[in-house]
Amino acid sequence: MSKKPEEITGSVSRIIPFSCVDGPGNRFVIFLQGCNFSCKNCHNPHTMGICDHCGDCVPGCPSGALFIDSGKVTWNQSICENCDQCIDICPRSSSPMTQLLTVAEVITQLETAVPFLTGITVSGGESTMQLKFIRALFKTIKQRSHLQHLTCLVDSNGYLPVSGWEKLLSVMDGAMIDLKACNNDLHLWLTGRANHRVLDSIDFLYKRQKLTEVRWLAIPEITDTSEELTAISAFLKTTAPEAPLRINAFSNSAVKGQARQWQNMSSERIPLLEAELFTTS
Repeated sequence: MSKKPEEITGSVSRIIPFSCVDGPGNRFVIFLQGCNFSCKNCHNPHTMGICDHCGDCVPGCPSGALFIDSGKVTWNQSICENCDQCIDICPRSSSPMTQLLTVAEVITQLETAVPFLTGITVSGGESTMQLKFIRALFKTIKQRSHLQHLTCLVDSNGYLPVSGWEKLLSVMDGAMIDLKACNNDLHLWLTGRANHRVLDSIDFLYKRQKLTEVRWLAIPEITDTSEELTAISAFLKTTAPEAPLRINAFSNSAVKGQARQWQNMSSERIPLLEAELFTTS
């Protein structure tokens, strides 16, 4: 017997009840666990992997909120001090604080914040890896009269194939797609994946009027080269000429590995990059 939409579960890294940076207005944001990219510059590196219950994080928990139960790492939220030491320790870029929540449980949390919200955003990790959960969540929201005013957005790396986006078209209001790089070799080096699906996603969503915005991370001497700026400008002018473009400045404060040594993007340079992108032919 198939589950009802309210019974479908998702692996949730964390929930932010109010956010003004994850889409237009004030939004309820769900960060889902797991990603199909391995970005060197990931600002949520603890959402990449799935916990394999190795237990490496347990001894390092200063509050004793982690323990092994029946071979699995268990998190006691009531005594957790949110120090994130377990996240720093994890060898799989995961988190022992991930929760498996049903659509009904997420809706219960959402309802307490509804009077103050513009909409809901699912992010990650890569949210579309849990397509069934997203579809069930959005469908449930659209079916409830007191929630129907909320816009349902997906924050994605764009790697979902077109066949996957087609399953979301009827329940989502839009998607925000990260364009890591137009040059495929650069994209492969940054993320571990080719970019053809990302470009296809932008094209498909724009044609279906579901492309809320394209997001591009400006990294000094890596993605802000004249060649890359020219390629991005040409692609967007051809494929999604009226789509909003958000330029984000790279910061090495929340990354791991070699990206910690990369130069921060100055706020003064962002307007210059914006001007170059919109004037490059």
